[in-house]
Amino acid sequence: MAAKVAAKQEESKMAILERHDTDAVAHLTMNAPERLNALSDEMLAALQQAFDGLKQDRSVRAVVLSGSGKAFCAGHDLKQMTAARQSEDGGKAYFKDLFDRCTRMMLTIQALPQPVIAQVHGIATAAGCQLVATCDMAVAAEGTRFGVNGVNIGLFCSTPMVALSRNITRKKAFEMLTTGQFIEADEAERIGLINHVTTADDLAAHTSALATTVAGKLGAAVRIGKSAFYQQAQMPTAEAYEYAGAVMVENMLYRDTEEGISAFLEKRPPDWTQ
Repeated sequence: MAAKVAAKQEESKMAILERHDTDAVAHLTMNAPERLNALSDEMLAALQQAFDGLKQDRSVRAVVLSGSGKAFCAGHDLKQMTAARQSEDGGKAYFKDLFDRCTRMMLTIQALPQPVIAQVHGIATAAGCQLVATCDMAVAAEGTRFGVNGVNIGLFCSTPMVALSRNITRKKAFEMLTTGQFIEADEAERIGLINHVTTADDLAAHTSALATTVAGKLGAAVRIGKSAFYQQAQMPTAEAYEYAGAVMVENMLYRDTEEGISAFLEKRPPDWTQ
């Protein structure tokens, strides 16, 4: 009994979100394995703080987000949500605030100047699947299962639907949302929810290699490109071309872009300052 108490005390001291950097890549690990890394109030706060801190960090050019233990993320913390029902309004104010905070965190990921890559294993369900869909890229281990399964307990995954329906076809998204059925990693790759499937043993190395490749590009070009990617996706085609053309003009005027083109023509490595 004493050993169990000591273990729990030690566990409580551990950060709910861990970070370590490798060169220009920041690795964030959700660290609540006993709760399958659920997006609890504490986890949402930790993720928001971490992403806010990365906004101005020009030393980081790519971010990898993973989960500890048996799963990537099992969605919202249902125990916290149930406890909120004890309030006078039945939890209404808490639920609105919860989904507002979760939305803010998801939008922050896409507004980050650095590409964010989800490193997924085990399961990614409900808001956890939303998190995968929100990240700019995703790599998953074989056997990983994805689902927006809230409908199975009477809660339609309406907010996860936003990110999911912007990643995969509408009919497939609607099927997942209304049946609550899970899909395997191979199908998730086929329909465009994730980029790559790899073995569990190679997952970290594969994801890190992708992040390192991205981090090796001109940071200023990737920053302007990521922002433009999401902006143009919401525009009609003609408007998107006009906007993207203006972005390319701005990009072409960068000193480091001029250097990159010169280096390519002269068959030498570029001497970039950013």
